[in-house]
Parts: sequence; C-alpha cells; structure tokens
Amino acid sequence: MSTALRRSFDSLEVPNYRRYFVGQVISLSGNWMQTVTALWLVLTLTNSGFAVGLTTALQFLPMLLFGAYGGLLADRMPKRRLLLITQVLMAIPAAGLFLVTAFGVVTPWMIYIAVFLVGTVNCVDNPTRQSFVIEMVGSDRLVNAVSLNSVIIEVARILGPAIAGILIATAGVVPSFGINMLTFAAMFAALWSMDPRALQAPPPAIRKPGAIREGLRHVRQNPELAVPLALMALVGTFGFNFQVALPLLAKFSFDGGASAYAVLVSAMGVGSITAALINGHQGKTGGTVIAAASLAFGIAALVAAIMPDLILEAIVLAALGGAAVVFVASINSTIQLAVSAEMRGRVMALFSIVFLGSTPIGGPLTGWLAEAYDPRLTLVLAGVSGLSAAWAARLIFTRMSERTGAEARPLEASA
Repeated sequence: MSTALRRSFDSLEVPNYRRYFVGQVISLSGNWMQTVTALWLVLTLTNSGFAVGLTTALQFLPMLLFGAYGGLLADRMPKRRLLLITQVLMAIPAAGLFLVTAFGVVTPWMIYIAVFLVGTVNCVDNPTRQSFVIEMVGSDRLVNAVSLNSVIIEVARILGPAIAGILIATAGVVPSFGINMLTFAAMFAALWSMDPRALQAPPPAIRKPGAIREGLRHVRQNPELAVPLALMALVGTFGFNFQVALPLLAKFSFDGGASAYAVLVSAMGVGSITAALINGHQGKTGGTVIAAASLAFGIAALVAAIMPDLILEAIVLAALGGAAVVFVASINSTIQLAVSAEMRGRVMALFSIVFLGSTPIGGPLTGWLAEAYDPRLTLVLAGVSGLSAAWAARLIFTRMSERTGAEARPLEASA
C-alpha cells in the first residue's frame, strides 16, 4: 500500500477502531437498506412526495426534540456500553417492519411509527458514536478517523441502496427489512470484542441540575463551536435532504424506478468516499476548508438542478456528494478539536441536532416543493444554502482571525 493511501487509512491501525469500522459498515448498510426500502414503500403506497418528506421528518424529529438528552447520557455513561444498548433497541423496529411486510399488512402509519422509533433511539446512538471516535483513536488521529467515518457512511450508502434496489426489483421489500434486522448483530459483536483498557475515556460528567444548559452556554461562549454549528444548521435544513429529493428525482424527473434511485444514491456515495479519503489524507480542518467545501457544494447542487439525463445527473451528484462529505467532516472535526472533553457528548448532540434534527423542517419543505413544482427545485434550494454558507463562513472566520490576531489557515492534526 502506498504511503499516501496508508495515511488515508491511518486510524485503522488502532485495533478498537478497526473493529468499529467493520461493524459500522455492515450495520449502516443495513440501515440504508431499510431507509431506502421504507421511503420507496411509502412512495408506492401513497404516490405522494409530501408523504416521503413526512417519513424522513419523522425519522429525524426525535433528534430535534430529545437529542440534547442523548448527548447528556453520552457524557454520563461509558459510551461503549451505551452503544451496545442502542444496537439492541434499534433492532426492535427493524423486526417490526419485517413482520408487517412479511404478513402483507403494512400501511403507511406503521412505517411512520417504525421510523420514529428508530429516530428516538438514534437520539442517544448518534451523539454517542460521534463522541466515541476520539476515545478510540485520540486527538492526533481525529481528523483522519472522522473522514473514515464518512467513508463508512458512504460505503453503506452505496451498498445499502444497491442491495435494496436489487431486492425490491427481484424479491420485494420483505428481504430488505429482514437483512437489516440481522445486521445489528455485526455492530454489537464489534463493540463487545473491543479492549476497554485501550479506550481514552474522560471521567463521566457530574450529575447536577442544568447540565444541558451548561452545554449550551459552552457553545455560546465559544465561537469556534457556535459558528460551525450555525453553518451546519443552515445547510442541514435546506441542503441535506437527499433522502427526500433523490427518490423524487428518480421517479418524476427521470421517469425511473428503484434502479434509477439506486444509481443516484450510489453516485453520491462514490464521490463522497473519494473525497473522504482525500480529506483523511490531508488531515486538515478549520474555517478555510469549511468555506471551500460549502462553495463547492452550492455550485454542484445548482449544476445538478439543470442536468438533462440520468447519467449526467449521476456524474454531478458524485461531485456534490464529495463536497457534502468534506463540509460535514470538517465541521465535525473542527468542533471536536475545540470542545472540552467533559462537554463532548452534549456538544456533539447539538451537532447531531443541527445535522439530522433540521430534517423535520427541511424534509417536508423539500417534499412539498418537489410535488407542487419540480423536484429540481430541491437542488436549487440546496445550492443557495451552500453558497450562503460559503459567504458567511468566509466573512465570519476572517473576522474571527482578525479579532484574535491569528492568521486564517487550516488547522492540522499532528500525524
């Protein structure tokens, strides 16, 4: 393996993280299979873009409502133990979807309940996973590990929809839900087999009143945390609604079926993986990287909005996926390098809230725009949000640098 490629996978030299990586690829691939299948099933049952948006919103609404409490749990409990619990809990609604489709009694409201339950457990699971990374690899490998986490997500984004598309087209939705139900065992086994002595866990947060407000004050008093979170909220609300936009683009803009949907999702995944590996090799984060990534995201989204056929759309979506993953990974690692260790769970819960919890606002809006006007308008909205974030990032980070007398340059994690 070349030196450059080896540096992109640097965090895999840590045994605990290597186990985590494999378990996550399998488990998240199953999650994506379930997500794609559920959204396609809702679209088939209702033929409604708004219903697709509502399904996505229900999956992420709990994060908006309860995510802060999940972050507090992540600060108070050993994260490995907490993740073992969440894997078991998330398998329950997966089993429910498998059973109602297997017996042919599925209705849209059953899917709504299942995705809401998954989202409720994810309130704890997501901030715990986000803040667990640095405990496995340490701060010197954090940027690389966060980028590899993006690789995990995007590999799953490719494998899950691709497998789901094949299964839906050949065997129906039941096998897709059944396989996802089984994939949680892989993540459970990976966590169980870790060496707890090799984890760099901070002391648990002290139980006291106002702990969540304390986390909010910590963010408010630190622009290095508040500004990236605000940018993530902007783009997360209006730009990161591809779970809603892509099936509608496939069905209504390109007159395709499940296979066309899988092509679009997989194209974004290929671009995201490539960009994540490059970002992990560079090991850089900070305001300059965030501004550049949001600018590239905005431009790519606007270009994607005018592509005339499926192949050209897939090519541009690959670029859009690459810009998106660098934007998210840069914000994630910038925040984790700036946050106090005892606050990491709560602050990463806020990251999850603005990243995932903004979808209940943007998801229905995206679905309504696509249904009432044209699915391509969802990409225009994403493009405008990206360009707006790029302008704001450039302006605010420059002013922050001038105020502190520091030179505006990317941060570099030590190798």
